[in-house]
Amino acid sequence: MRAGRFVQQPTGYVAFEPAPLPPEPPVRLDGELLRLLSSADLALGRLDGITGILPNPDLFVAMYVRQEAVLSSQIEGTQASLTDVLQFEAGDREGSKLRDVQEVVNYVGAMNYGLEQTSLPMSLRLIREIHAHLMQGVRGEHLEPGEFRRTQNWIGPAGCTLSTASFVPPPPHLLLQLMGTLERFLYDETLPPLIHAGLAHAQFETIHPFLDGNGRVGRLLITFLLCQRGVLSRPLLYISHFLKQNRAEYYDRLQAVRTNGAWEEWLTFFIRGVRDVASQAHETARRILDLRTRYQALLQNEGKAGATLLRALDVVFAQPVLTPATLEEKLGVTYVTANNHVARLMELGILQEMTGYKRNRRFSFAPYLALFESTAPTASASASPSPARSEP
Repeated sequence: MRAGRFVQQPTGYVAFEPAPLPPEPPVRLDGELLRLLSSADLALGRLDGITGILPNPDLFVAMYVRQEAVLSSQIEGTQASLTDVLQFEAGDREGSKLRDVQEVVNYVGAMNYGLEQTSLPMSLRLIREIHAHLMQGVRGEHLEPGEFRRTQNWIGPAGCTLSTASFVPPPPHLLLQLMGTLERFLYDETLPPLIHAGLAHAQFETIHPFLDGNGRVGRLLITFLLCQRGVLSRPLLYISHFLKQNRAEYYDRLQAVRTNGAWEEWLTFFIRGVRDVASQAHETARRILDLRTRYQALLQNEGKAGATLLRALDVVFAQPVLTPATLEEKLGVTYVTANNHVARLMELGILQEMTGYKRNRRFSFAPYLALFESTAPTASASASPSPARSEP
């Protein structure tokens, strides 16, 4: 078959053994797929271009990375929200979601680590290192973080077995060979970047090289490849938003590649998602710019305190959930002054108290957070079922 074949293993179960990339016969770049590729390239160019007019793009990139981390982790079943993560960063280490939050924080760390390495080609060593960052101290940490699996895994409903699984990835004795072939494909820059990234993601998910965390690493791979190919200068794309909204179709399209060699249908779905989230992220960036401009104009009318309040605005863009102690540290002012600045920012509608306490209060940059919360999937989408992984 075009994408590979199902092979009965010596112990009786059937596993999928993928064919090397690129597919044979080659992907047909015509019709709807070609039109989508053109519109997605345009949307990505507009998104990348807007970073050139943002006053300090790194302040905003951090929020996009957090948002992608939250959404990608939610696909795997975590319940942590963007606000939960920001509260954790502000010092809140309590609550029932702490374990989920740590998984998201690990994802942020893994993405930042990988992006620091994008001057080098994507390699199996880097993929393993990213996985180790992702799994440190969270669920699955006992399942060989940073190491390719040495036992068989499978995908299906909770309680299923190898014989009843929805999908069984290739057997462990083929992993090094298959991942080595995938690594060589990652170096191949002859295909359009979005086609390249879409093929690589699907192949990685099919090989399923780790005992846990495959989905998150596979989605990180998309971002790394687009940044490495120069399509994005910064990781402003949260593709997991689209994949979470269309989770059932996401899994169905991947499975159709394996069973029917439906590469064109998968790539059409994937590139439509890239186009849609790139357009949405561009609109979010434009609203961020408008918000910043509006608040800067407001704070410039604050007399002597205006200059320090403008510096405080940069702090709240970087840390949208914070305490007065945060401003004290970042601005180099006294705690009393920092508290006064928080009070003024609340009066201006920039900050909002979120605990209801008289002490140990935390404040959120609510208008800014609302721009990202508006991209959250609908309740019906987030409730769609995802295959449970049953792994030895």
